[in-house]
Amino acid sequence: MEPAKVNVHTYDSPGSAWVRRFAPTIAPGGRVLDLAADQGRHTKLLLALGFRVVAADRKTEALHTHFDADPRCEIADIDLENGALWRLGGGFDGIVVSLYLHRPLFPDLIAALAPGGVLIYETFMVGNERFGRPTNPHFLLKPNELFEVSSADLAVIAFEQGEVTEPKPAMMQRIAAVNGLLTRVV
Repeated sequence: MEPAKVNVHTYDSPGSAWVRRFAPTIAPGGRVLDLAADQGRHTKLLLALGFRVVAADRKTEALHTHFDADPRCEIADIDLENGALWRLGGGFDGIVVSLYLHRPLFPDLIAALAPGGVLIYETFMVGNERFGRPTNPHFLLKPNELFEVSSADLAVIAFEQGEVTEPKPAMMQRIAAVNGLLTRVV
């Protein structure tokens, strides 16, 4: 089985345009979870924007290399797919998930948001097979899936799905949603 996360980015890669667009909707100085943080490109962006960050991944060597000296960054070495209960706590003002999909985490992500907390999520969807990995349907969202799992409990700010060309051709689905009312304007 292929991995759930496809690494096409490094620490030096810019944060995705979607994350950059909606990060300002997170409460200034808030606590943000960068889930499946990988090399830390979004952790770096979020820290630069003044947030306190919990960077979580099962492989944290690169995160420790880049962020151990920053007191605003907590690194969580955690396997999100081993069936254990959610261990990252709650009360997050923002949660960022990019290029990662493990469907059993959806309820935990929503529950971990503080009132007014913002979920910023983007990953591959069905149709990506023609562009390359991931090709396994287990790692591809179904049409409207992010909207359907989020909109019952969160207020959707924006939702997109379809073909993208940057940073490489792919089929993507993206959502930005808030737990309650959004008080900051994009």
